[in-house]
Amino acid sequence: MYIKIGFDIELAITSPMALIYLLHVHPSRRDDLVAPEAVWIEPNFARDEYIDAFGNQCGRVNVLQGNSQIRFYSESIIRDSGLPDEINWSAWQHDPTALPPSALQFLLPSRYCEVDSELLQFAWNQFGHTNKGWPRVQAICDFVHHHIRFDYMAARATRTALEGYREGTGVCRDFTHLAVTLCRCMNIPARYCTGYLGDIGIPPVPYPMDFSAWFEVFLDDRWYTFDARHNTPRIGRVVMARGRDAGDVPITMAFGQNTLQKFQVTTYEVDAWGNAVATV
Repeated sequence: MYIKIGFDIELAITSPMALIYLLHVHPSRRDDLVAPEAVWIEPNFARDEYIDAFGNQCGRVNVLQGNSQIRFYSESIIRDSGLPDEINWSAWQHDPTALPPSALQFLLPSRYCEVDSELLQFAWNQFGHTNKGWPRVQAICDFVHHHIRFDYMAARATRTALEGYREGTGVCRDFTHLAVTLCRCMNIPARYCTGYLGDIGIPPVPYPMDFSAWFEVFLDDRWYTFDARHNTPRIGRVVMARGRDAGDVPITMAFGQNTLQKFQVTTYEVDAWGNAVATV
């Protein structure tokens, strides 16, 4: 399967400032690109590309003048297996004493995932009776999927997992933050993912296309994908970045006042010649 991916983002900048972005396909998917990926920036300010502490490819651009526009855009085609997310009901859960050290950070509280809150006792009361491993993570996804009502108009960049639990509404990042937090409460390493997820293999949904959030848990000596918002295996995920929560993986982060002027995301199935493939 081939998937066309891309974006067109414009920001109004009020003063000279640094701006970082996580807009590349994750290095683990780079070899799947049909041609090398390019992120264009207008105006053509100098940039620094780097790999962060979580293995994500990032960039920094220094905007040299205020009262200006900056545009990020890209178009690529990536190969994909076309298979849905893997399911493994027998995947077992590690005791924290047996986890690889690299996974331990994904048990800790983070900016949007308050493990050290009322959610800790709630998680043990709610999921302590479930079988460890995959069944426990699935029980958490089932709860979050039904507890939070998806509302695109209710998006709030500062909402934490605890606030999402209390308010019962949000968008994909809120589903993900709550599920990640509940997994960590149950001593299951969980990390936040952001990337492309188009309406491939499902009827198109009536929302503007956006980047998506899901999560991965460490079970049975590897990371597995889960998605509390959709709560069903999906086709065509293309990960861009991973971290402890959304604070680690901002699409753009400007160190000064700015206003979003344009935001368009592209992700849909194409054939080998780049022509769109009809959806279900």
